[in-house]
Amino acid sequence: MSIEFLLGGNGRSAVKFRADKANRHGMIAGATGTGKTVTLQVLAESFSGIGVPVFMADVKGDLSGMAKPGKPHPKIDRRVQTIGMEDFSFHANPVLFWELFGKLGQPVRATISDMGPLLLSNLLELNDTQTGILYAAFRIADDTGMLLLDLKDLRSMLHWMGESRKELSNEYGTISSASIGAIQRRLLVLEEQGAEHLFGEPALRLEDLMITDFSGNGVVSIMDVTQLIHASPRVYATFLIWLLAELFEQLPEVGNPEKPVLVLFFDEAHLLFDRAPRVLVDKIEQVVRLIRSKGVGVYFISQSPLDIPIDILGQLGTRIQHALRAFTPRDKKAVKTVAETFRQNPEVDTATAITQLSTGEALVSVLDEKGAPTPVERILIRPPGSRIGSLTDAERQEILQRSPLKGRYDAMVDRESAYEMLKKRTQKTARMEAAERARTEQEKAAGRSVGRRSGRQSVWEAMAKSAARSMGSSLGRQIMRGVLGSLLGGRR
Repeated sequence: MSIEFLLGGNGRSAVKFRADKANRHGMIAGATGTGKTVTLQVLAESFSGIGVPVFMADVKGDLSGMAKPGKPHPKIDRRVQTIGMEDFSFHANPVLFWELFGKLGQPVRATISDMGPLLLSNLLELNDTQTGILYAAFRIADDTGMLLLDLKDLRSMLHWMGESRKELSNEYGTISSASIGAIQRRLLVLEEQGAEHLFGEPALRLEDLMITDFSGNGVVSIMDVTQLIHASPRVYATFLIWLLAELFEQLPEVGNPEKPVLVLFFDEAHLLFDRAPRVLVDKIEQVVRLIRSKGVGVYFISQSPLDIPIDILGQLGTRIQHALRAFTPRDKKAVKTVAETFRQNPEVDTATAITQLSTGEALVSVLDEKGAPTPVERILIRPPGSRIGSLTDAERQEILQRSPLKGRYDAMVDRESAYEMLKKRTQKTARMEAAERARTEQEKAAGRSVGRRSGRQSVWEAMAKSAARSMGSSLGRQIMRGVLGSLLGGRR
């Protein structure tokens, strides 16, 4: 028998969520102020209560209260009574805090190499020519065994490519100095937006997002993005896409488990697809479809379901729709379209109800035991047992001090990678050039003719040819691309 938990009710009937269908993904939609955040909180703590770890992005900063029990309130009492809940109680949830900047939670990092050229080109908003240069940079790094871990590694690699572009072009195609300059400028802008905090080591270990506490409750990982989403929404979106791809890459196949191994909630989901190239959207759609077999459920939160590409929207089994506004002809058309995505219920006028829902009400359709959508129901979402709203700074710090991951990610590690390797090569080049100048001066002083020795080649040329020779060789250390690269045929 499937594990179930209550989503809400209307006094006549209750809607329960089947955990064995949670890896069929879902959607929470509605206008601002209609109750999406509380619904997200209810789902997250319900999954936690049945032992499922959760990852969620906190866009407004008001999900941290999940770490503390809620307090009685007349509105909560009325909702509990209306729904007919008999076992409601207030409780805290096990929580881990994360943040890109490392101030409000554990620092979150990924390496440049793990991110891969497809995601980076989207993040930098490169054109096709510039994207080709970026792919060449990753290929050269693979062929020469140079790790790309942080932004300075990538900048150093691009600088070297610019210095050696004539020699490298024989093996990797035309390398334009103008395109390299454009990428370098984009990297500077990205660094100003705080991306230097994202790239580096120690990188996020996915197993740290998939833990339970001593009571068997799934730990809720809350990533505070209140600062990031305003500074650089594209960095936020890129991180979420990378996380999804890495989970698919690393987790084993589990089929259709009794309950998911992990549930992800992606708030402001439209940012994942905003101005993304078609090739990237196609890969996201492919990962969303395939990750079900890894036991991972993905839930998108946005103002309208129409913010999500149709091919991805069609894969979302659970639909929770809060109120939409219909002030303009375009709004009215959107309401009609959204209403048509539900399995109709003769007792509910879906199109009319969408515009009339009060705060906390929602139109809901879940999957039944056969995996088919249930007829839409108009219900009140049950209240969460944890606090609605944010923690105080002191409360957050107390939880951070007790974190089982305390100290694991605090200090950045800067091991030898492309930057250090190229710096050593540059220093070696300087020594060789100094020795050559000294030899030339000695020959001049001795009265011998001075000329370029036959067969002598520049150091940069030698390095480029060495890189070319390492292609296909067991000496060329191949850096594994992430899943977005492998789906494009780039993984070796």
